Amino acid sequence: MSLTIFANDEPAEPPRKDDEPGNPGGATVLEAKPKTKKPSMYKVLLLNDDYTPMEFVVDVLERFFNMNAQSATQVMLHVHQQGVGVCGVYTFEVAETKVTQVVDYARKHQHPLQCTLEKDD
Repeated sequence: MSLTIFANDEPAEPPRKDDEPGNPGGATVLEAKPKTKKPSMYKVLLLNDDYTPMEFVVDVLERFFNMNAQSATQVMLHVHQQGVGVCGVYTFEVAETKVTQVVDYARKHQHPLQCTLEKDD
């Protein structure tokens, strides 16, 4: 019985490029991960007026800004004494939603309470 071996001229796997990972002696290229930029933050501000009851302002702060009664009362007093106060700092979309919710809720209850937003430094 005789055994015949045929030589194959093709390599077992295709040659690797110099910059292909895993090629000994070749340069390894690492892809840079994209850096995500932190979103701009916005302060939601409550403005004082002479008509909106203090209890209603406390209710707004508890309802829309998840404050407890003590924190809501402190912010309400700050708004009453200083004319304006920060309710929270959020991304633009969240801040815009909070402003809309507060103004709509105040109008529904026939109060002139004003709420705005401004970019946080």
